[in-house]
This record gives sequence, structure tokens and C-alpha cells, in this order.
Amino acid sequence: MSEVKRGLSDAAYNPKAGEKYVPFIPANKVMPEFTVTAIIIGILMAIVFGAANAYLGLRVGMTISASIPAAVISMGIIRGIMKKESILENNMVQTIGSAGESLAAGAIFTLPALFIWSQELGMDAPNLFRIIVISLIGGILGVLLMVPLRKALIVNEHGKLPYPEGTACAEVLVAGEVGGAKAKTVFMGLGIGALYKFIADGIKLFPSKIEWKITGYKGAAIGGDVLPALLGVGFIIGPRIAAYMLGGAVLGWLVIIPLISHIGGFITVPVYPASVPIAELGSGDIWHYYIRYIGAGAVAFGGIISLIKSLPLIVRTFKEALGGFKAGFENESNLRTDQDMSMKLVVVGVIVLILVMIFTDIIPVGVMGAILIAIFGFFFATVSSRLVGLVGSSSNPVSGMTIATLLITSIIFKAIGFDGLQE
Repeated sequence: MSEVKRGLSDAAYNPKAGEKYVPFIPANKVMPEFTVTAIIIGILMAIVFGAANAYLGLRVGMTISASIPAAVISMGIIRGIMKKESILENNMVQTIGSAGESLAAGAIFTLPALFIWSQELGMDAPNLFRIIVISLIGGILGVLLMVPLRKALIVNEHGKLPYPEGTACAEVLVAGEVGGAKAKTVFMGLGIGALYKFIADGIKLFPSKIEWKITGYKGAAIGGDVLPALLGVGFIIGPRIAAYMLGGAVLGWLVIIPLISHIGGFITVPVYPASVPIAELGSGDIWHYYIRYIGAGAVAFGGIISLIKSLPLIVRTFKEALGGFKAGFENESNLRTDQDMSMKLVVVGVIVLILVMIFTDIIPVGVMGAILIAIFGFFFATVSSRLVGLVGSSSNPVSGMTIATLLITSIIFKAIGFDGLQE
């Protein structure tokens, strides 16, 4: 066992580019993997992590990867409670469970726009059925488009892309082969977080949101949401990304808001989108009416700069992914670790989804919109997959890629005369 585990660690932390990876479980060994137990537990975990990340994302604007906690909880349930010893079954549970977080991230950065449009443009708000179908089409399309990327980014890039969170999941699952004690820490965290939330927001023994005005510095304030979830986010994303977020908050609340408040004192008429003069607005109102849009512009500009800097990487990965399509038509393997979904099924599935979007009014984007969804889906699945391999899922800029997609599609729609407002 120690030799096998050391082999995993060597491959994970000291890989050599181009070196063939030897899996923890031999490729020719058959073990329980895609079982009914794994599916049911995975779906339940996907619901929990999806709901948690949807709440967190809508509240603070970002999500975190559920892969590592899903791996630990899976290990605790499969090994600790059910006494089953298939690490592949554990891996399947954490894979399904973490998928809920990924789908939630895609939904919370896009679907709220439909509700905003319904209020501003007098449109009907999307019903639950439409939300489910949109998420389902997006999820299935993402899975299909990921198939040719597996060989390009995992097999061919072994030793080049570290996949930090995937490596951590692997180490957790391997550790479970000798004992599931690590799950205790996760369950303790869940309990402490739930107890804190109940005390703070349930019985309101103390506030979970604090704020102090700075005397003599008009418009400036210091505060925050005191939540265990945010503490966990900061721990997972690390000090560098957390410092970026803190820097943005400091710039907004200690520089831009006081500046707007000062300048607004000389303006007697309302400045859109506010309906009253700035002099009558508090710091929270200024954040609501102005700072949010400044932040969205900063994210968009940052996304554009990142895309420009990553163009060589994007082009190279895109070519490798296209090569994955070709290889999928030509090669078939009987090894457990080298079996992909048929590329014929992938192509047919993508075409069917495009036709569904074209010929139904569930996603009323027309022919051009449906084709662009498939193209951008493949394009950004490629970029996102490589970024996950470099920095992990938690630091993957999903919202930035969403904004970049909106900018490009808006330009294309404007050029062809499609404004999106149809009777």
C-alpha cells in the first residue's frame, strides 16, 4: 500500500512531462465504480453542494470547488458507514457530488439576468420548468464537449498541468484506503457552520453583518459579512486571491464611494441610475447604484485582458481538443482508464441540443444564437479546463468568461440586426 501511495504522490507532485501515468488502481483491474449506491449518494451531495454554492455565489459573487469536501464526505460514507472498499466508487460519488457546484455556478451567473429583464422590460419571469431545461441543456452540452478534452488535457498534458484540487482529491481518497478519520473534520465543520448560522441568523443572538462609519471621512465605511462560509472560501482560495478581493473592497469603500459622495455634494440633480441626488444617498446606496456597475466594468475589462494574454494558450489547447475529436473516431480501447464516450454519440448529442434550442421557445435565441452557444461552449470549456489544470476550480474565472461571452455575442447580434426583443 505504501509503495502504491508513494507512486501516486510522486506522479502528483513530481511528474515528468510526457511520462505515462500509472494509476493507483491498475487499468486492467475491474472494481465497483458506476453503481446505484454511488449514483444516489452522489446526487444527494450534488443537491447539497449545488444549493450551498448557489447561495454563496448569489451573496458574495463567487463559488468554491466542492471536489475536496465531496471526496472527504464520500470517503466517510462509503468506507466509514457502509464499510465498502472501492476507491473507484468513492471517486464516482465525489465526481457526481461536485458536479452540483459546477452547474450552480453556471446558473447563478446567467439566470438572474432573466429575472432582471422581466422587471425592467415587462417580460414574463422564467418559470421553474424553463430554469431546469436551460440548466439541463447547459450541463449536458458541457459534458459532451468535455469528452474530447480528456485526452488532450489530462493524458497528453500529464506532468505539465498540476491539477491542484484534483491531486488533493486523489490524496484524500487514497488516505481513505487506510482510514476515514479525515471525514470527521469535515463533519465538524458542517456542524459548527450550521450552529453559527442558527445562532446568528436564526435566533439573532448576534449580527452576522457588521459595519462602522468612519467619523470625519464622509461616505467611508468598514464592515463585512461575518460568516463561516466566507472564512472557508478565504482558506480555500488562498491569500493571493483573497488579497485581490480585499483590495477591491478597500478601493470601493474607502476611495471611490467617498469620492462619489464628495463630488455628488456639488450636483443637485439625480445621476442615473439613482432617482435622487447623490447628496441624499448613503454609502450603501452609492454602492448599490454605482459601485456595482464600476465593479462589473472592471471584471469585464479584466476578462478581456486575460483573454488577450491567454490567446496563444487558448489556440494551442483548441487545436489539441480538435485532435481529441479525431482520435475518438479512430481509436477504441478496452482499458478501464482509456474508455471514452463514442465521438459519434458526442456529435449527435450536440446537434440534437442545437436543434432543441432552434425549434423550441424554451431558449429563444434563434439559429445563430443556438450555434453560438455550442461554439462558445466548446471554446470556453477548453479554456476553463486548462485553467482548472493550472489553478484549480475555485480560482476558475467563470463569471469573467460569462461576461466575455456576452460581450462577443452582443457584438455579433448587433452586427446581424438581432436585438433579442421579440413579440
